Amino acid sequence: MAYHHGDLAAALVEAGLDLTRSGGPDALTIRAVTRRVGVTPNAAYRHFPDRRALLRAVSAAIEARMAQGMERGPAAPRASLRAVGLGYIGFALLEPGWFAVAFFGAGDASPESVVDSPAYLALADALDMMVHIGDLDPAARAAATWSCWSTVHGFAELALRGPLRHLDRAELWPLAEQAVDTVIAGLPPAV
Repeated sequence: MAYHHGDLAAALVEAGLDLTRSGGPDALTIRAVTRRVGVTPNAAYRHFPDRRALLRAVSAAIEARMAQGMERGPAAPRASLRAVGLGYIGFALLEPGWFAVAFFGAGDASPESVVDSPAYLALADALDMMVHIGDLDPAARAAATWSCWSTVHGFAELALRGPLRHLDRAELWPLAEQAVDTVIAGLPPAV
């Protein structure tokens, strides 16, 4: 893809998405992105001061795409939470390169940066709705966030890099559903 005037920053992010989709965060270099776009590396530095800044922009684009796949619709809150969890795992399985970039690529996954991620916000919205209708104890809300996130993220990691990586999708998906269903069943309702 050659760059021909317009939004160079967006073109660099798009090239970064192309590179990281199959290669993960290690595939993203300023040189590779600029080569793909057809500009010199110096041109990229006008928009991104370094590789890490470009990686953060690519990660943000990935997280936005991930959140779109986690759309919940007008379902009941527990069903919505289930859709969010399975959407998270499904994205990781379909896009392992992007998943690695989104959660490990930029190296700054502090609790503060996580709470701004679209994936986190989708989870938070589902849990807030459960609290609102009395299906989740408000005192358990904060812990529920990390329990749910740990379950889906841990499952995704086990499926991508751990002992579940050798299972095919037909064997893996029922286990993903069981993991999500189990953590949701363990959430305490309001009393």
